[in-house]
Amino acid sequence: FVFSSEQRAKLETEIEQLKQESKVKQVAFSASLLDQGDGDTGPFNTQIILIFKHVVTNIGNAYNPHTGIFTAPVRGVYHFEWKVYGYGNIAAGGVLFRNGEHIFIAYEIPASGNVSASNGASLLLEAGDQVSVRLLANSRIHDSHNHHTTFSGHHMLFTLAPPPRVVTCMNWYPGNQG
Repeated sequence: FVFSSEQRAKLETEIEQLKQESKVKQVAFSASLLDQGDGDTGPFNTQIILIFKHVVTNIGNAYNPHTGIFTAPVRGVYHFEWKVYGYGNIAAGGVLFRNGEHIFIAYEIPASGNVSASNGASLLLEAGDQVSVRLLANSRIHDSHNHHTTFSGHHMLFTLAPPPRVVTCMNWYPGNQG
C-alpha cells in the first residue's frame, strides 16, 4: 500500500489513540467528608458538590480532593458507592451525578435519632467524564472522626473498546485503473 504523508500521519495518530484507549489503568479511591474533627454540612437551598477531604485511597489520582470530582482516565465501567449520615429532624441526602446528570440518590428522613443512607451505581464512562456526589437541597449531613459520610469508586478492571472505526484506503497508481 502507498499512503500519502497526510494519510500516514492520520493512521499513526489513530493507532496511538487506540493504544492509549486499550491500556487498563488501575483506578480506585475512597474518601470521607471531613479530614478532621466533626461537623455538619447543610442545609442549603440548592445542591452543592460535596468535597470528600479525608482520602484514604486514591490509586491513579482520578479523584480530586480539592473539587470533590472524579474524572475517568479511560473509557470503561466504573463502580461508585456513597453513604450519607444524618440526625435530627432534617433529611440526609446525597445525589450521584455524571457530567451534571442526576443518576441515583441516597436519602433518608430521620424519625428520631440518627440515619444513614447509601447507594451504588456502575456507570459506563468515557475518558474525561466527571462523577461527583452533591448534597441534596435542604438536607444536612454529618461526619466525624468515625467517617460516617463516604464516597468510593473503582474501575472495573476492564476497558471497553471504542466504537468501531472505519478506515478506507484507496491506492491509485498508473496502471491501476480499476
